[in-house]
Amino acid sequence: MSDTGDLKTQLLDEVAAAADLAALDAVRVRALGKQGVITAQLKGLGAMEPEQRKAAGAEINVVKQALTDAIAARKSTLEAERLNARLGSERIDVTLPGRDGGRGNLHPVSRALERMTEIFARLGYSMAEGPEIEDDWHNFEALNFPPHHPARAMHDTFYVDAEQNGPSRLLRTHTSPVQIRAMKGQTPPVRIIAAGKVYRSDSDQTHTPMFHQIEGLLVDETSSFADLKGTLQTFVNAFFERDFEMRFRPSYFPFTEPSAELDIRWDRADGSSGWLEVLGCGMVHPNVLKNCGIDP
Repeated sequence: MSDTGDLKTQLLDEVAAAADLAALDAVRVRALGKQGVITAQLKGLGAMEPEQRKAAGAEINVVKQALTDAIAARKSTLEAERLNARLGSERIDVTLPGRDGGRGNLHPVSRALERMTEIFARLGYSMAEGPEIEDDWHNFEALNFPPHHPARAMHDTFYVDAEQNGPSRLLRTHTSPVQIRAMKGQTPPVRIIAAGKVYRSDSDQTHTPMFHQIEGLLVDETSSFADLKGTLQTFVNAFFERDFEMRFRPSYFPFTEPSAELDIRWDRADGSSGWLEVLGCGMVHPNVLKNCGIDP
């Protein structure tokens, strides 16, 4: 076995020179496989004399152990190099700016309602709410709508199935029923705003069956139409963030007396100006106050 030392050196050099795991495994098979050179030497020990076999076996086992350790160490090195190469090719460059995933925002209607309620809150009004499915009394009768009023017709209002022998049920046509509930549940002074969805059987280029409405209510012994005008002028200028020329035109609503429409003068693109109706208003009708148990 005089060549065992040379074989050890040769095999260790081949292990160190293995460029990848496949080349390293080829060295292992050539040396330690079933037909490997180290395996062949171990098989050849049986033909030797006992004293010679002992010394040769110990020398071969030293070579085998050294080769096994070298292969394990080289395998760890190659696996680490392969992992580092993969990480380098698949790495994420954290220095790049992040991609904007898109930001949500409030719907314009929600934003407008929030802006309106904020302005009225500064004027001392609190928010009041009511059901969207109403009865005829809160939606029409308490608000001084006569029985023959066209708004109560089937073609203008969405009626829903009522309980047996119960009152007529409908999708509220305005937020005014909230006023009735507020006046029935409070004693003057009452200062509230009501905002929400309302429903009317109307659909064309300028109308939808469902839309949003907001209204305010002030009931006090000393309130006057002058107070109404001042409040609305303050609100309009704050909401549009500019001072408008305004006018109040006489109008009609069953639940107010007197009633008015508020117009603002606006500038057209061609340089001319015109009047734009922005809201309806009025003093609460005495009949509405009586229906709520308030002395007009």
